[in-house]
Amino acid sequence: MTERPTDFSSLPSFREPRHQLFSARKFALMASVVAGLGIAVYGFGPSHGPVDVFTSTAHAQVNSDLSRVQKPVGFADIVERVKPSVISVKININEKVAKDDGAGKDDDSPFQPGSPMERFFKRFGGPDGLPPGLRSGPRGGRGPVTGQGSGFFISADGYAVTNNHVVDGADKVEVTTDDGKTYTAKVIGTDPRTDVALIKVAGRTDFPFAKLSDGKPRIGDWVLAVGNPFGLGGTVTAGIVSASGRDIGNGPYDDFIQIDAPVNKGNSGGPAFNTEGEVMGVNTAIYSPSGGSVGIAFSIPASTVKSVINQLKDKGSVSRGWIGVQIQPVTADIADSLGLKKAEGALVAEPQANGPAAKAGIESGDVITAVNGEPVKDARELARTIGGLAPGNAVKLNVLHKGQEKVINLTLGQLPNTIEAKADTDKGGKDGATRGTDVPKLGLTLAPANSVAGAGKDGVVVTEVAPKSPAAERGFKEGDVILEVAGKTVTNATDVREAINAARSDNKNSVLMRIKTGGSSRFVAVPLAKG
Repeated sequence: MTERPTDFSSLPSFREPRHQLFSARKFALMASVVAGLGIAVYGFGPSHGPVDVFTSTAHAQVNSDLSRVQKPVGFADIVERVKPSVISVKININEKVAKDDGAGKDDDSPFQPGSPMERFFKRFGGPDGLPPGLRSGPRGGRGPVTGQGSGFFISADGYAVTNNHVVDGADKVEVTTDDGKTYTAKVIGTDPRTDVALIKVAGRTDFPFAKLSDGKPRIGDWVLAVGNPFGLGGTVTAGIVSASGRDIGNGPYDDFIQIDAPVNKGNSGGPAFNTEGEVMGVNTAIYSPSGGSVGIAFSIPASTVKSVINQLKDKGSVSRGWIGVQIQPVTADIADSLGLKKAEGALVAEPQANGPAAKAGIESGDVITAVNGEPVKDARELARTIGGLAPGNAVKLNVLHKGQEKVINLTLGQLPNTIEAKADTDKGGKDGATRGTDVPKLGLTLAPANSVAGAGKDGVVVTEVAPKSPAAERGFKEGDVILEVAGKTVTNATDVREAINAARSDNKNSVLMRIKTGGSSRFVAVPLAKG
């Protein structure tokens, strides 16, 4: 007879030697594994049928192993702590909707009394059968326009952050806290360039509030979005940081955090929390072909929000530094034309007359590579860096000037509220008396600017662009004026040819041209044909 396992003495003996026997420790370990998978374990004796093999020793081992298994991590503790600081924001604009507007007529509305859309929104949306945040006054077509968004308190005395586009133009702002109480709020200040607004609720000094994060989120970090989507206040969604430094064409200071936590209409102005319970960003935009969440949302970084609200709180507006240059990115072609190893920095297309940069000696074609010793990656980073500094500050710019590095010191001016580009309405164009001279390898026909009416006196004017030519591919148009080629001023087609030939002799793959269109100028790198 085969000897029984010592730790399973209460079990019937195995009478068949072909059965493999396990030690108590191995069996307990196996039992703990399969128990974790939800599988019942039985022993089989030849005459007794299935019997439960879990002795008290085995049960103890299983319980010990399961206690060491890590439970899935949830967000309930974080949400419980931060959710009271989040508010729903409702605005009222005393704006009349014209009766003549077809979109506002009752007979054109999908929300007719008794309609399927009205029944749907009565059940899931607004009490009057219209979607929350999309009501436009009484059914007569006139009345106040209302909208909804989100926000969050940043101090116990009632200061709160939301989006500029949530409260823009509002005559009345109301906020509803997590406990259901409603308060009237005052707009302290707004900043359209970053879409940040600061509002204030008076009368209490014990509001629960959130802290803006000091750190920079990493791609892959958890993020919790809390807000008021579709008027459903107090909604929490979770995701991760998908990307950072996003430019979505919203403004000159775009530097958004991209998140994949579901964000919908009404979440605007609400916070995106990290796992420390701090606000990493303010939700402001979604990419949505359908109008709903597709997992791509954008948040304003906490660092940007901090700098803006500090100024809004102090003076109700934001002042930004200004050096007075028109800049553009350094592309690979432009970098090759300038002899740069990397396509980095900001290319000065044109310094503005009497601006700080012009007074300090910065010229068209210079590349700004660093501000106060910090490298400048691209043109947008330069705009954000300078815009984040206060007017009157002294800054040190590293500049590549005609292939030579130099340092320029200047004092920042204040960014004007509006900067007008004065366009020359008469771009000239092809002049009947002057056909121009061809530059066939580029696909351009050129004439001295002073020979074409309205083209000015400097440079050469483009009178014709060959279709599918290198120049056409780079966006040249009839009426453009070429001011410089490879850093040299040009006054006729011969100057252009000589500058191109010199660049080709230097084994350049492209030649850099400064082009004026209307009242603004830019640099264009045009590829050079070999031979």
